[in-house]
Amino acid sequence: MSYTLTVHDSYGAIDAADWDGLRNSDQPFTSHAFLYGLESSGSLREDLGWVPFPVSLHLHGRLVGVAPAYLKSNSHGEFVFDWAWAEAHQRHQQRYYPKLLVGIPYSPVPGQRLMVAEGADAYAHRRALAAGLAQIVEQHQLSSAHVNFLLDQDAAAFAHDPWLMRGDIQFHWRNRGWADFDQFLAALEQKKRKNIRAERRAVAAAGVRIEVRHGDQIDSDLWAQLHQLYCRTFEDKFNTPALTERFFADLGRTLGAGVVAVIASRDQRLIAMALCLRDRNTLYGRYWGCTEEVRGLHFECCYYQGIEYCLREGLTHFQPGAQGHHKLARGFLPQRTRSAHYIRLAPFRRAIRVAINHEHAGLAEAREELMGHSPFRAEG
Repeated sequence: MSYTLTVHDSYGAIDAADWDGLRNSDQPFTSHAFLYGLESSGSLREDLGWVPFPVSLHLHGRLVGVAPAYLKSNSHGEFVFDWAWAEAHQRHQQRYYPKLLVGIPYSPVPGQRLMVAEGADAYAHRRALAAGLAQIVEQHQLSSAHVNFLLDQDAAAFAHDPWLMRGDIQFHWRNRGWADFDQFLAALEQKKRKNIRAERRAVAAAGVRIEVRHGDQIDSDLWAQLHQLYCRTFEDKFNTPALTERFFADLGRTLGAGVVAVIASRDQRLIAMALCLRDRNTLYGRYWGCTEEVRGLHFECCYYQGIEYCLREGLTHFQPGAQGHHKLARGFLPQRTRSAHYIRLAPFRRAIRVAINHEHAGLAEAREELMGHSPFRAEG
């Protein structure tokens, strides 16, 4: 097939309807509104390491695929850690940045990365996009390409040399047929059930009121307060909050009920929030912020309210974000995630392949050990 690959300098260069027409789900992170909203709101800045670099694939002049891509001058906001790879390049006087990243900024959410028109040629289109990413690396003399948080359908396009496949673990919740939170608790071991109830009682005893609103139920004043809470989290850790207040407000305007805000207040004063996104099946926990510490409040806003929301709204899955072994005791079980990597220089590629193979063995053992600490009661 005669494909044409094009690299753009803005998501605005690709028609929103054309982009969204290549999505195979309603996951908000791959939508043109989300991706262009990050760019147009000033949340992706070159001084923070992000340069929009979306890729489009045409066949005989017809758009058949796109990939959400960026040029990165650092490794922040990716959640697939390659610091050691960058250091190895530096030790050998080789440039690691800029590199090519295909993924969603600041969002460790598995999803579609090779977005292609469905049909008999879908796999061929994905392979062409994957080959095109490697070509971009070679043509621009970049160090590497990284495709993060892949789904199975996309991973198959990278399952060959010289691409390297890497794994990690996240903790996800799945509804096993529970009708409400009490049924979910009943499925847990007694000690875990008791701890969760104690944490929820502590929040209530502290006089905290919890409210859940969708994005189209939040006015500009409340968006400003939610954004201030988000910024507070980063300022407390001496980091830079990348997402702007405009981005938050634009999310509410463009995604509406696809945005879910858990809002905590005491004495009519906002003290904490957890901002989530959702599609028809899954809730995605993303941003947290608070002004004061209350025992159990983080778990209440970020996990328990999310589980209750899923049960109430009929969602089957809840992905609360990256890392966090503490999630296991609260009903979130370890799930494998995958990423694909193209390293341009062969000596580094060989060394990284060895390191990844060691990671694979340790990852399998880690997941087996974690499953041995499942909080759920043994069946039968």
